[in-house]
Amino acid sequence: MNFDFSEDQRRLQEEVRRVLTDVSTSAEVRTVLDGAAAYSAKTWRNLADLGALGIAIPENLGGTGLGHLELCLVAEEAGRTLAAVPLLSSIYLAAEVIKLAGSEAQKSDWLPRIANGDVIATAVIDPRTQTLAKDQSLTFANGALTGMIDALPDGMVANIAVLLVDDRLVLVDLAAPGVTRTPRASLDPSRPLAKLTFAGVAAEELAMGNATSIARRVTLGAAVLLAFEQVGGAERTLYAARDYVLERRAFGRVIGSFQSVKHKLADMFAAIEVARAHAWFGAWAMATDATELPRAAAAARVAATDAYTLAAEEGLHLHGGIGYTWEMDCHMHLRRARWLGQIIGTHHLWRETLAAALIGEAA
Repeated sequence: MNFDFSEDQRRLQEEVRRVLTDVSTSAEVRTVLDGAAAYSAKTWRNLADLGALGIAIPENLGGTGLGHLELCLVAEEAGRTLAAVPLLSSIYLAAEVIKLAGSEAQKSDWLPRIANGDVIATAVIDPRTQTLAKDQSLTFANGALTGMIDALPDGMVANIAVLLVDDRLVLVDLAAPGVTRTPRASLDPSRPLAKLTFAGVAAEELAMGNATSIARRVTLGAAVLLAFEQVGGAERTLYAARDYVLERRAFGRVIGSFQSVKHKLADMFAAIEVARAHAWFGAWAMATDATELPRAAAAARVAATDAYTLAAEEGLHLHGGIGYTWEMDCHMHLRRARWLGQIIGTHHLWRETLAAALIGEAA
């Protein structure tokens, strides 16, 4: 039985890789890293023109109508090139929630504009990942949203936000009166964060279906998609390190010939392949809405976080002293690895999720 992606899916991946290699260059990512922009508008527009933003959105709602398997491949290439774009917040989270929980009018209003890149959305739909002041938690009553939410990805540039408030999914227009945005420090400045404060802001409920179940389903899907980003980034760091150690010479020979260096590269490769296997399992579970999704998503998240962290750290070490300099991209991968490992729940949280899923299946 062949568990690989199809030839058409691989051709799609190759095209996405070609486009992102051309536009999401180190220099382009550094414009966001240095604070000159909040995201790479050039990369975002190219992904939109390619149809990648709407790849899992139905054609009648402005998307390309493919599916989650294809979106996984887009995620892998975005991770490979450190794309400084709001894929997580806008596509993996907000668009999926609107697609599952929005009314026909809400879907028709927002999804086409998300798919073509004109609207950027952000979302926090898992209360375990929200950073809320004790006396300023979000409340939604009589159509008005009040409170504060911190460390929201892409909050400074998003047009709308989708939030889980008191077991209800709420969509709020961030251009509405009463919204205050404050930039927050981010471990990876190429993926900025913001604090949003709401003072009686008009909002609408996404009321089609069970809100908590939909939020959980979308969060698990996002974990799988982030795992693909992590695999892509980890593989990029592995091959960058390999290329360097095949050029750098010490004691009259390339350092890649030393056994200890080979062992480090082998460890990186092994961790990436384990993560890739879990990510593929997660992709299948997400695409088929299988009952194994909680276990598959958690396993993919844990394995991919381990793999990217290891690859980023060891890749930097294998570059030696030059790897620590600003001019090299090693630190950018280390920043992204740490950011991705925290943004929708810590490594420990996902290990607990995995353990609970395994115990539940064995019960």
